[in-house]
Amino acid sequence: MRHALTAVMAAASLSSIAHAQTEAAAPAPNPIAATIAQDMDGLMTLYRDLHANPELSEQEASTAAKLARRLKAMKFDVTEKVGGTGVVAVMKNGSGPVLLIRADMDGLPVTEQTGLEFASRVRAKTADGTDTGVMHACGHDTHMTAFIETARLLSSMKDKWKGTLVMILQPAEEVGRGARLMLEDGLYTRFPRPTHAIAFHDAANLEAGKIGYTPGFALANVDSVDVLVRGTGGHGAYPQTTRDPIVLGARIVTSLQTLVSREQDPFDPAVVTVGSFVGGTKHNVIPDDAKLLLTVRSYSDETRERLIRGIERIARGEAIAAGVAEERMPVVSVKDEFTPSTYNPPAFVTRMADVLKAHFPAGTVSETKPSMAGEDFGRYYRADKSIESFIFWVGGVPAEQMAKAAAGRISLPSLHSPFWAPEADKVIATASEAMAVLAMSILKRD
Repeated sequence: MRHALTAVMAAASLSSIAHAQTEAAAPAPNPIAATIAQDMDGLMTLYRDLHANPELSEQEASTAAKLARRLKAMKFDVTEKVGGTGVVAVMKNGSGPVLLIRADMDGLPVTEQTGLEFASRVRAKTADGTDTGVMHACGHDTHMTAFIETARLLSSMKDKWKGTLVMILQPAEEVGRGARLMLEDGLYTRFPRPTHAIAFHDAANLEAGKIGYTPGFALANVDSVDVLVRGTGGHGAYPQTTRDPIVLGARIVTSLQTLVSREQDPFDPAVVTVGSFVGGTKHNVIPDDAKLLLTVRSYSDETRERLIRGIERIARGEAIAAGVAEERMPVVSVKDEFTPSTYNPPAFVTRMADVLKAHFPAGTVSETKPSMAGEDFGRYYRADKSIESFIFWVGGVPAEQMAKAAAGRISLPSLHSPFWAPEADKVIATASEAMAVLAMSILKRD
């Protein structure tokens, strides 16, 4: 009996220890995630509304107005029409750092083909008068929705942080002008000057709910370059009487490939892509002109300048070799769509990544490779390099689609695709939580 009693007591003791260990191993409550989960129905309603009603760059008046109303209801000091349609919302909460949080508002001239019930059916005129479908094909609808939830979270937890929030809704990211327009309109002089700046972008190559970060150069300089190739036209039967701009253009296209393959340091990535080559109207007519449209990508400003000068040199050199007269030399034009490279200061990024890794489950946060895409968030750091700046990625691809793509069974739609449909609830929840956690780390109380 004593042995039986001893065994029972020992079993009970082991059970108590195991129960205590289980309790100790249980994850700590996450009030931010719980709040976001409670808000999700309303957030998805906002997301669907934004997705169904996109506006083109520098035309975001309705989008800006509806989001400004929400920020005012949260007791932010809101200024509208900054840099065109931009919105600046300030909340002061004692002394401390000044944190800028940014979301972009514009849609793209893309006709949606996702088949979603709330798909955009909007049509609008571009700046040159072209009628086009409009779509949030780059995820700015998720950016804005997460931005609003981040504002709501931080405004409701003022006892947990101190400092100043400067939350901005930026126009015209897709044409590379929005950040510049807001800065030129006094973003750093009319409003509290930031000490820190953060933003996120949804990712079409990362599983939904995962977070990616890149120290150093994260996104590229992006230039749109037009080359007008000028020759002397004539009859296709008598090419010897012409200076054929089609042949000259083809030579220029071929020679441009050497700018990266033979002149660029392979450890300093760059891209020169000819996206359009247009010339002529009829089979037997050699035209006077042809036109090339190029995208040029780089990280450093020195490389950017060298590539642009190289395009000019090659275009002129090939024209001289073809016997083109001086007054008919090619015209190289750099469009006013320049997006500067985005640089994440490595020491700050490492600290922010550590904050995210400590908060989210293991495997959620990982370092990613730099991208040759462009994002004008980089202008906020370039305007004042004392600012600690960080942009990160939040995956939007459903897990089952990632698995199928990895197995080679499907191709994933990219950002800017008419088929891009992120797993929006996971993007919004993860981004809102990450932004709030980062903000409270930066604006932490003593």
